[in-house]
Amino acid sequence: MSEIKKVVVAYSGGLDTSIILSWVKKRYDCEVVACCVDVGQGSELKGLNEKAKQTGALNSYIIDAKKEFVTDYIYPAIRANALYENKYYLGTALARPLIAKKIADVVKKEKADAVCHGATGKGNDQVRFELAFKALIPNTKIIAPWREWEIKSREDAIDYADKNHISIPVTKAKPYSSDANLWHVSYEGGILEDLSKEYDESMFKMTVSPQKAPDRPTYVSISFDGGTPFAVNGEKIEPVELIEKLNEVAGANGIGRMDIVENRLVGIKSRGIYESPAAVVLYAAHEELESVTLDRDTLHFKQCLSAKYAELAYYGLWFSPLREAIDAFVNDTQKYVTGDIKLKLYKGTITTSSRYGKYSLYSEKLATFGEDEFYNHKDAEGFINLWGLPVKVQAILRNKIKQKAELDR
Repeated sequence: MSEIKKVVVAYSGGLDTSIILSWVKKRYDCEVVACCVDVGQGSELKGLNEKAKQTGALNSYIIDAKKEFVTDYIYPAIRANALYENKYYLGTALARPLIAKKIADVVKKEKADAVCHGATGKGNDQVRFELAFKALIPNTKIIAPWREWEIKSREDAIDYADKNHISIPVTKAKPYSSDANLWHVSYEGGILEDLSKEYDESMFKMTVSPQKAPDRPTYVSISFDGGTPFAVNGEKIEPVELIEKLNEVAGANGIGRMDIVENRLVGIKSRGIYESPAAVVLYAAHEELESVTLDRDTLHFKQCLSAKYAELAYYGLWFSPLREAIDAFVNDTQKYVTGDIKLKLYKGTITTSSRYGKYSLYSEKLATFGEDEFYNHKDAEGFINLWGLPVKVQAILRNKIKQKAELDR
């Protein structure tokens, strides 16, 4: 008899988790509890509780975590300018640790013996979920069906669903995987795995194509306080609504599409297509504000840490001492990142229209090529002599060695 009496399943209502509820219940002869964490999936949540129970769940939770997703995960990523491989805005990577955290709470509440996720054995999400569970509920057994069952493909999973009369949102004719939340929509797998094929325009949910975007530019002003956005076009907006509004405005102007071949943690190159309209706009505005409010050395060092921060999030190490330490550094750098950035959005492009920093380090008098009270052009000569001394000494000494070698021949 199995020692596992109750399992909490990370549930989305998608192909994998729909059949997992049924599979886990049969495989372990146990009770299953479905837990869906709302990070902005929208209409995908409709009827989810009923569907989970029809598929075999004893109980079902839908937990609203949208505001926490924005304030505790998205906003820190913006302050850090975290971008994986200079392309990916971490829409899935940022959501997974929060989802795992909420599921861990349900595991404790339900006094469950195990937790189960639907991530495949080839992807990043298995790592993200399991590292979070190890950090939050270290003594709880983790079940990963894709590493146990006989199902080898999405086609097999669809067949299992048909055989067991489980309603699923995909067909063999359209088998790519999709993940949606406030921060993005991702598309991967199936027909998208052929790198020679362009994506299908009808696939997108958040953006129009740049060709179909308005013929006149849209201007949007974003206000930050301490590196955190709080207002759009001068109107203070709550965090979730701010992201939703910018998704709408930027998406309508063809902003936010990425077609990427990325390096997964497990060593596989994978094509991912993403829509992240609000992310693209917010990162652009935040970087512009930092350009006028951070000193050169701090800005350059922070750019190095931005890549590391993104890597930690992508690799599933959100609940790690290093990520927390980098956050402490980043938050200290943001104390002067306050001001307004106005952007021009036009057919998939972003142009900075104006910059205002409350603590700006930009001085028009100093930057001018004309006469000013701060800068003496003659001072540059001594500076260049000292700065270039190593280069000059190296050239002189090496030339002497070359000349001696030629004389000795």
